[in-house]
Amino acid sequence: MSGQRGPSTSRSKDRPAEQARTRPSDGSPNTSAGAITGRAPAPAAHRAAGSETYPVQSPTDPTRRAFLTGAGAIAAGLAVYSGAVARHEIDETHHTVSLPSLGSGFHGLRITQISDIHLDEYTEPFFLERVVARVNGLAPDLVLLTGDFVTRGSLTFVAANHAAGRCAEILSTLRCPSSLAILGNHDVTVGSALVTGALGSRGIPVLRNTFVDLTRGGDSLTIAGTADPGTDIPDLALSIPERPRGPVLLMTHAPDYADVVLAHPRGLNVQFILAGHSHGGQIRLPVLGPLVLPPGGRKYVQGPYTLGHIHLYVNRGIGTVGLPFRLNCPPEISTFTLQPA
Repeated sequence: MSGQRGPSTSRSKDRPAEQARTRPSDGSPNTSAGAITGRAPAPAAHRAAGSETYPVQSPTDPTRRAFLTGAGAIAAGLAVYSGAVARHEIDETHHTVSLPSLGSGFHGLRITQISDIHLDEYTEPFFLERVVARVNGLAPDLVLLTGDFVTRGSLTFVAANHAAGRCAEILSTLRCPSSLAILGNHDVTVGSALVTGALGSRGIPVLRNTFVDLTRGGDSLTIAGTADPGTDIPDLALSIPERPRGPVLLMTHAPDYADVVLAHPRGLNVQFILAGHSHGGQIRLPVLGPLVLPPGGRKYVQGPYTLGHIHLYVNRGIGTVGLPFRLNCPPEISTFTLQPA
């Protein structure tokens, strides 16, 4: 019974045992201090004589102290692992996506997605450089960047211009025929013009409620992008062409917005959606799953989903927010190879 005493180890009030007076032989009362006699209370850690005894466990008991020390060491080890190791363990995922009406010119096209970089808080420039090197090793035909290049936080507000510029500088070393981007909620809050300008100056166009047509040998593939659903005003009538000449791939930062796309009249023209935002939960505990999910990323958290005629993929992102930790949720570079349905 750790931390508890036996039934006789505590009393609300100590009371002497029954007292007896003695009289001297002449019969007169004895008022001396020594005339009052009594029985000392039983030791606090034991029952009365003849009863069962219960030793009191000290709060500094070696077994308890060892347990607390071990638990603290495990927690510290997990923090070090999730912050220094797991946060930098890049997971490359590869997927084949079948799209109706995909022309032969785009059969085998390789698209690589990077999302949620969050440079400076807490993603280090060296880690983004490592990500870019891995992407270059994949030799994609197209790189799509689905938002949150910087972080809305104290460090970024102090040096937002530097963070956006440095992020765009590193991304400019991507070796692929084309790169396209959309903004995320952190980018909009820090400053849409700032982030858009930094990326544009390095040759990376930002799509906000607009689209571009890629052509190969007479075949067409439309890449569309919406404004961030959480901090801006997306307009699907502008983002998605009314009469596309081929499949439409839509980038939107918040994955739960896919339900809006599916219900919109122009959503019939979309076959594939790429999103980020959720970080996959960032910290995922066994059985319990993700600890925290952001608004707009609570229904579709990570990986592939099929929503009617639309394929949705939610990338776990590169960076972190809140805490510089990842657990059971590694940063992700996702690559998609297109083929006709």
